[in-house]
Amino acid sequence: MARDTDVLILGGGTGGYVAAIRAAQKGMKVVLVEKSKLGGTCLHKGCIPTKALLRSAEIHDTLKRADDFGIENEGALTVNFEKIQQRKQSVVDQLHKGVEGLCKKNKITVLKGEGAVLGPSIFSPVSGAVAVTFDDPDVEEEIIVPKKVIIATGSSPKTLPALPLDEEQILSSDGMLQLQELPKSIAIVGGGVIGVEWASLLNSLGVKVTLIEFLDRLVINESKTISRTLKKAFEKRGITVKLSSEVTSAEVSDNQVQVKIKGEDDVLTVDKVMVAVGRKPNVEGIGLQNTSIKYDQKGIQVNEFYQTTEDHIYAIGDCIDTLQLAHVAEKEGEIAVSHMLNETVETIQYVNVPRCTYTTPEIASVGYTKETVPEDKKVTIGTFNFTGNGKALIEGEAEGFVEVIRDEETDDLLGVSIIGPHATDLIAEASTSIYLDATPLEIGEAIHAHPTLSEAIQEAALDTYHLAIHK
Repeated sequence: MARDTDVLILGGGTGGYVAAIRAAQKGMKVVLVEKSKLGGTCLHKGCIPTKALLRSAEIHDTLKRADDFGIENEGALTVNFEKIQQRKQSVVDQLHKGVEGLCKKNKITVLKGEGAVLGPSIFSPVSGAVAVTFDDPDVEEEIIVPKKVIIATGSSPKTLPALPLDEEQILSSDGMLQLQELPKSIAIVGGGVIGVEWASLLNSLGVKVTLIEFLDRLVINESKTISRTLKKAFEKRGITVKLSSEVTSAEVSDNQVQVKIKGEDDVLTVDKVMVAVGRKPNVEGIGLQNTSIKYDQKGIQVNEFYQTTEDHIYAIGDCIDTLQLAHVAEKEGEIAVSHMLNETVETIQYVNVPRCTYTTPEIASVGYTKETVPEDKKVTIGTFNFTGNGKALIEGEAEGFVEVIRDEETDDLLGVSIIGPHATDLIAEASTSIYLDATPLEIGEAIHAHPTLSEAIQEAALDTYHLAIHK
């Protein structure tokens, strides 16, 4: 059986379903192939479930500090991890139903199966027909012949030779989300975004955490100042942070894991090990070998409009070598659809994509950091500490600061970095300002409500001209 369509999208994660909706809005006939659940990694194994867990951890932290706010709580707090997991799942389920409803509303044909791109065949003189196979053995394979294809197959957790995943004692982020009870102790290998978020939430829930990072600092894509501040905050909370450290082996014995670290005589014994060393693009088993599409371990090669070497086939999201962020995949999907419809397209400037880390304290940045500013630019950096912000003191969360980078020659806003309360929400003002080509002075002169956390951005922006009022 074969059917025609305007566009077939292979993968129903954040990038895939957003591209499907945008294409349908533009009047295209859309088929979306997803082997699991609509929403993909972000909704089911990444962004949403981990942030739901982090919210429970945040509530626990707040209750532990209730006495600081004059609220006396004499009873002992109890972490009911089963209820935490149930709440997490209810959030995921509600959003999943919403995505299903959007696809139905936009008349998108959703096929639950696995798709593989075919080469030239009786169905099409060029590559791009897709064979869809289904779990149900009674359902025959279906051939879809689209005019355009978008590959949005996402990514999977990586591991290391010394850390073989069993998802019981040595777990990926996928396995961590399936835990039925909290371990008493854990070693997290990898100090990037995923690793530090899990370290933060598990520590808040009472788990003894050791965070092991091969490089010389945490969250390597953020400024060194932010990396140092996060490390200091973690250690203050009781998290053990080991930098410039390499795990050489992890052996499971008697429901515990013996972790050996290069150069250390003592063996680290923990209940669980989490491997958080990044994710790899899903490019195998989807028929790319049947085409002339170029790809490697970093992902599928595309141009600035996400066309592959076969220009009627596009690829977006984690399966290409760009930032592995849900909001990036969404925008890439929208651009791909606009380009295939010959619409005017503004390509993504990846340095100006907001980046968020949901630890306590939160981290967010957009544009350049101090370490990534091009060498030919002369800049001034303005800063403001949350200890000088009224709302931060009211909230009892005055740890952290804002950094603003200004180009002295052009007066352009080049970057903003934040570590502190609600940083992941605050970054929107900076991101919008860069998009609209605002100067730091324009941010500083705009009236900001008082008392708000956003005043810290205003003050840091003014500080690039040495005009901060409260510094």
